[in-house]
Amino acid sequence: MTVHLTDPLSDDRWDDLVARHPSASVFHGRGWLQALTRTYGYEPLVLTSAPVSEPLSDGIVLCRVSSWLTGTRLVSLPFADHCEPLLNDSAESLDFMSWLRTECDRQPWKYVELRPLYPVQNPCNGLQPNRSYCFHELDLRPSLEQIFRGLHKNSIQRKIRRAEKERISYEAGISEQLVDDFYHLLLITRRRHKILPQPLTWFKNLRNCMGDGMEIRLARKNEKPIAAMLTLRHRSCLVYKYGCSDDEFHQIGGMPFLFWQLIQESKARGVKRIDLGRSDLDNLGLITFKDRLGATRRLMTYYQHPNTCPVNHWHSRSIRRFCSILPNAVFSAAGRVLYRHVG
Repeated sequence: MTVHLTDPLSDDRWDDLVARHPSASVFHGRGWLQALTRTYGYEPLVLTSAPVSEPLSDGIVLCRVSSWLTGTRLVSLPFADHCEPLLNDSAESLDFMSWLRTECDRQPWKYVELRPLYPVQNPCNGLQPNRSYCFHELDLRPSLEQIFRGLHKNSIQRKIRRAEKERISYEAGISEQLVDDFYHLLLITRRRHKILPQPLTWFKNLRNCMGDGMEIRLARKNEKPIAAMLTLRHRSCLVYKYGCSDDEFHQIGGMPFLFWQLIQESKARGVKRIDLGRSDLDNLGLITFKDRLGATRRLMTYYQHPNTCPVNHWHSRSIRRFCSILPNAVFSAAGRVLYRHVG
């Protein structure tokens, strides 16, 4: 099989494939790719078996990440929890994996990485398993009553009722004010976890590139923002991508309240499942929280060639120490400068 390359930002055939392929997600879409390019300067490309004169029947989308700090590599896709290759059979997969291995060995690339949602068949003939995560998904097909009963009684149901008694206000949309309030809470949360924040331009580019495919939900107590989440939608799947909160108000249940709003609204809009994303295997608190939402979990594995040692740049001891000593004025700026090197 001959492998052809195309630009997904200018080739309408890619949009057509994403619209009809059953394994396509919001991360395959033009909006996510445009936001990556505008914010971080990554170069997207698609591998396909179709020459330029034919419609696309398959494709693997990647971004070339060029960094003097962390090396040059191909990643499918940066900052996406997963990005399934849009292929038709396992034989086709082997041809693409062979091309990626050969090209990676020929080019001055540190590695090539795929982040599939499901395990790769015959990895010994392609890329090798690397990092693994816990992936959660919430089924919205049962009734609202059944879904609510599936929520943990103490840590979720009780806090939803507490939030309602506290008369927490709620707002959803993509206004400039909502983006700013969301980012304020994100800075608080990232500081709490000693992790550098994404740049504000990333979230503004997501809004501008994805339009109503992105939505922010915000909870306030006495007009003060206390919890927020950012979601993305593709067809009947909604992705919970980012969540943040002010720990001063955790006891009144802002995040459980927002999740219940999300569940009710999503079900009313015909969403069939909520993708709760990945969690590091050692982040037992986050895994437990997603379990208590009634979500199902399974292992999700990334694949690389060559297979490097698993590295989590943001959780390294030196980075966390660096974050802990940064003054507030420098904290956001450091994320803006360094984040593009981690994609």
